[in-house]
Amino acid sequence: MAVVFEKTKALTDKPFHYCPGCTHGIIHRLVAEVLEELNLIDNAIGVAPVGCSVFAYDYFNCDMHEAAHGRAPAVATGIKRVHKDSAVFTYQGDGDLASIGTAEIVHAAMRGEKFTTIFVNNAIYGMTGGQMAPTTLIGQKATTAPLGRVEDHAGLPLKVSEMLATIPKAVYVERVSVHDVKHINQSKKAIKKAFQYQMEGKGFTLVEVLSTCPTNWGKTPVESLKWLQESMMPYFPLGNFRTPEEV
Repeated sequence: MAVVFEKTKALTDKPFHYCPGCTHGIIHRLVAEVLEELNLIDNAIGVAPVGCSVFAYDYFNCDMHEAAHGRAPAVATGIKRVHKDSAVFTYQGDGDLASIGTAEIVHAAMRGEKFTTIFVNNAIYGMTGGQMAPTTLIGQKATTAPLGRVEDHAGLPLKVSEMLATIPKAVYVERVSVHDVKHINQSKKAIKKAFQYQMEGKGFTLVEVLSTCPTNWGKTPVESLKWLQESMMPYFPLGNFRTPEEV
């Protein structure tokens, strides 16, 4: 019988711990497939964050390093400068990257550090219980904003991709989503480009992936996919914000 699908060798056999309907697992698989297709598994070094994906080192079948909350870009900087020929990546959520780690990611991009960041945006703090994140939408409820985020109190949600795209040495910045098959395929292409540009030595690359959090959103997995499209995508539009040709 012909094999029509085979699990990528860049993932271990350990079951994911993520909640039902969470799309972290899809994003993990896309990153892993790209590493395998680019023949980078044995030459990849990932940096895991603090957050829902804190155990990423258990799932990726390559060298992994754990970082303190928000400090993955600093750790990746050190690793890449020592292992210049390795494919170095950080895998970070919005609480890790866009809050406590904002300065880290901004200055890594400013310096043009040659690693890749996979930024997972689900508009809320997942692991710690659903608190408001820098990316939480106006009116969106959270445990620390039970009546919804208010602009006059908390400001507008942070658009990370748009912000980083203004930095000259951020050579590739794209926002994608994994809410359906078409967009999953587009996400994989973006992630692959990011790693390819890194290995070509072009500079800092980041792919922001819009993701779901059914548990903390208080929705079913299907409802979460719909809410992502109807509520998140209008404020966080998909698209490419920076390419090496523009640098």
